[in-house]
Amino acid sequence: MAKKELKPSQIQAQIEAENAAALEALRKRREKEHRKMEKSKGTNKRVGKSWTNDIGIFLLLAFLGLFMIAPIYIAIITSLKPVQEIFIMPPKLYAINPTSDNFRDLFQVANNSWVPFSRNVLNSLFVTIAATVLHVIFACMASFILAKCRFPGVKLINKTVVIALLFNSQVTYIMQYIVMAKLGMINTYSALIFPIVASSMGLYLMINSVGTIPDAMIEAAKVDGAGLFRICWQVVMPNMKPAIMTIIIFQFQAAWNSTGGNLVYDEALKTIPTVVQQIAAAGIARQGAIAASAVVLMIPPLAVFIAAQSNVMETMAHAGMKD
Repeated sequence: MAKKELKPSQIQAQIEAENAAALEALRKRREKEHRKMEKSKGTNKRVGKSWTNDIGIFLLLAFLGLFMIAPIYIAIITSLKPVQEIFIMPPKLYAINPTSDNFRDLFQVANNSWVPFSRNVLNSLFVTIAATVLHVIFACMASFILAKCRFPGVKLINKTVVIALLFNSQVTYIMQYIVMAKLGMINTYSALIFPIVASSMGLYLMINSVGTIPDAMIEAAKVDGAGLFRICWQVVMPNMKPAIMTIIIFQFQAAWNSTGGNLVYDEALKTIPTVVQQIAAAGIARQGAIAASAVVLMIPPLAVFIAAQSNVMETMAHAGMKD
């Protein structure tokens, strides 16, 4: 029996009927979901939407925020206290007679040394910038080779980097001093810069971040004729901005607070932290200047961290992830 052909008007009517049925079914489903949502809202049982949960989370975050900002607040308040207020027991969380004399004393004492204080500032800036830039270059190239290249011993080197995170820098101080003495680096800027360049923490973060780059992207670049150096700097590193900003923060702080220990004894080469240590050796009379110096030393690393803080959390979230 031949199938009866439908007229165009009948086909159009059938399509409209099907569309109307679909719209009606969608309307009923939305009404049902809306009633369920209103019911859950009335019973106040929606996960994460109750007032008690919101207030609890807010109070917890506020407490953690105050706990983290407390050291900065105490350092600033202490720097504004006269010397006699610094030793009041129990300590007060405010300055009774705030003064800026501590900062003035700090710069007066620093300028009365053999070398102008401006020279110490320039030394700190030069050492910090040079060590940070060199470490970023070293970490970027080394992490690319260790994460994306296969050669004998690569796993052993990666494990060595992880193990190096467990050691304090003071453990290797004697060996470091012997090597620098043999290379003639004692009492030079190199003694302040190069020990900071080879930081295992920055290298470890970069290795884990570079490991998240798909291998297909690197293979495609190789097919296009790109070499390893070009792949590293033009393909991989542009995607590593969060990780690079993170190691810049860590390295800037480490380099800024570096004193050089016994590696530098020339006054013209000493940095601000070394000068602060010399001022602190004067004893109780210089406690106000010491408090002021803590604030001065805190400003540059804090400014760098605020400028790049969002990248730190992004890097830590991807640390250890592999493609």
